[in-house]
Amino acid sequence: MSKLLTGSIDLNKIDKTKIVSVDKNGKPFENGAKYLNVVVWINDEADKYGNNASIQISQSKEERDAGAKAIYIGNLKEPQGRTNEPTNARTASVEDTLPF
Repeated sequence: MSKLLTGSIDLNKIDKTKIVSVDKNGKPFENGAKYLNVVVWINDEADKYGNNASIQISQSKEERDAGAKAIYIGNLKEPQGRTNEPTNARTASVEDTLPF
């Protein structure tokens, strides 16, 4: 079952050097895309603000090994008044609709 979370990202906290614009071979993406690799932590319980998850910028192995502090850029929560249960109009799972 999928779960909808909404949230926001503090763009001022994004380290511009973490934005990836080249592939693993060092070539720019053909479509000019730029990516920021992130980690999403989903919590067992919501915090005092109702947040169920947080987003941080991914760290390299070297950064993790050096004990660098993670940069949190946002939070996520389940929207009020919404349920994550499937509705009658959409009871089939994604796996049931795939052609392979």
